[in-house]
Amino acid sequence: MKIEKNFSNVNFFSKNKAWVNIEFDDSSSKNALSENMINELNEIFDIVEGNDDIRGITFRGSNGIFCSGANLKEINEIFESNKPKEKAYFVSTNIGKLLKRIQSLPQVTIMIVEGAAMAGGFGIMCAGDITVINSNAKFSLTETMVGLTPAQISPYVIKKAGFTNAKKLMITAERFDGIKAKEYHLADYLFDTDQELQEIEESLEKQILNCAPKAIIETKKILDIAYNRIDQDFIEYASKNFVEQIIDGEGREGILAFIEKRKPEWKK
Repeated sequence: MKIEKNFSNVNFFSKNKAWVNIEFDDSSSKNALSENMINELNEIFDIVEGNDDIRGITFRGSNGIFCSGANLKEINEIFESNKPKEKAYFVSTNIGKLLKRIQSLPQVTIMIVEGAAMAGGFGIMCAGDITVINSNAKFSLTETMVGLTPAQISPYVIKKAGFTNAKKLMITAERFDGIKAKEYHLADYLFDTDQELQEIEESLEKQILNCAPKAIIETKKILDIAYNRIDQDFIEYASKNFVEQIIDGEGREGILAFIEKRKPEWKK
């Protein structure tokens, strides 16, 4: 079966019968997580979840960048909404459900990160099963820099990097590269050249396709249960946290400062 479909913000195509690629593709926003992109990803997941032939999914970004996180211009529209709290809740919950869905996909998911993975894009990377990262890639959990919290992505970052590393990265918004990502346990594999990336991909796909598909699915379920399954209660709590911060906290000032290309009032 050959799959190939271009959405407006996501490319979706098969490498072979058993493996598909999902590619973020919105150069105007550095592949930011717009509502439209999230809808397109969910449409793709509807296709792959019930397809037993598909054994693995590779996520990557186009235009030399993985994903810059939530679309801050769309978040800025929250302030113009007639019901800003309801709109903010929807935005956060939508991202939370996307992350949970990525983690819960029955296929093995490989995240190939080039360019940058920031904030929500960082979270998507951590929601995957295996991360393959370019040594020069750039990372940061930038939420606190704009007065927000990394609410929905926090459990995925903690599971990938460990509590101590995750806490440090969340409260400092440290910027770092792929080599440092390896030290933080965020990178399972590092590459510098296209040849190295190809060799890693081919090796991983061969290993995964040698395993029994249903055994992999059940193993992922067991691991999810064993490591504190992320349920709807957490998504709702994280959404309420996001609403409070963006509507009644520092989020408005942080987002406006970003849009207006100025320093927020708390930055010295």
